[in-house]
Amino acid sequence: MPYPKILIADDDALVRDAVVKILELFGYQITAVPGGREALEILSDEYDAIILDINMPGMNGFETIQAITKRGLDIPVLFLTGAGTMEYAVKAISLGAYDFIAKPIDDIDLFEVKIKRAIEKRMFLIKEKSYKKNLEKEVKLKTKELAEKNILLEQYSHHLEVSTVNTIITLNTALEEKDQYTAGHTRRVTEYSQMICRAMDLSQAEISVVTRACQLHDIGKLVIDVSCIQKPGPLTDEEWTLVKKHPEVGENIIRPLSFLSREGTIVRHHHERLDGKGYPDGIYGDDIDLLTKIVTVADSYDAMTSKRAYKVNMAKEDAIEEMRKHCNTQFDPRVVETFIDILATRA
Repeated sequence: MPYPKILIADDDALVRDAVVKILELFGYQITAVPGGREALEILSDEYDAIILDINMPGMNGFETIQAITKRGLDIPVLFLTGAGTMEYAVKAISLGAYDFIAKPIDDIDLFEVKIKRAIEKRMFLIKEKSYKKNLEKEVKLKTKELAEKNILLEQYSHHLEVSTVNTIITLNTALEEKDQYTAGHTRRVTEYSQMICRAMDLSQAEISVVTRACQLHDIGKLVIDVSCIQKPGPLTDEEWTLVKKHPEVGENIIRPLSFLSREGTIVRHHHERLDGKGYPDGIYGDDIDLLTKIVTVADSYDAMTSKRAYKVNMAKEDAIEEMRKHCNTQFDPRVVETFIDILATRA
């Protein structure tokens, strides 16, 4: 391990030489200069302590320590002075001096102790700086690793969500395909709802919610007897009660999937009415979410214009008239008029 290096600045050659000889006896490497400016010219972070005289011509000790502090080297500075006034002491401490050494040096042992402590402080500051630097590097590395893991986790979570939704949609599609009358219903309701959302300037996030809700809105029918859905005629009270459970059942199916909470609300309420006569909860007016109102209009229009086992499909014009007739009771008028404007532009 190399010997500690000390820089001394004192304009008194006799004092300077005496201090040098004492420190060399203790095994230190010494660089001695006659003034503050000379000290600053050779100053570097290789020094472990600095000894400054206070009263030096050109640049005194106080001016020198201020210049040293600006360099940010964290080297302890000891003042060597015979003018041990309280005023000097206060000023030196305020400027960041580590300690004082009185001259002439009468107590060699105390002198050595002060030098050793200054060098120990320097060693501590170097280790602390190295520790902080390594810690900062380690934190940056761990932060980067964590960010990368978070990205992978988000990607995995997204893929899992997409896979889950696609699985449910596949089951729903398989259900529709069993019935020639309902085949394509989900696709059409989704397309209609997306068009209404865009025409109403809804955000992409809201359109995504509506899209998933449409794809899942009839998933509750998976647990309803298909023969009941395909029955070519009026349903009995018991059958109708069973069919009316599909929104609630649908929400229950997707409820464990927390990322579909808003979609679940739409699934549950897509047969509610503005006048409160819908099902399953009988909510009304503004208690029904706008996205739900959109899906309700799209779903009802497709049901009216599609051929079913129990009825003949309506013409587009008749379905439009029916929707207008039920504005403010079953349907939201703003959503209906927006959809009608869209249908007017379609062949």
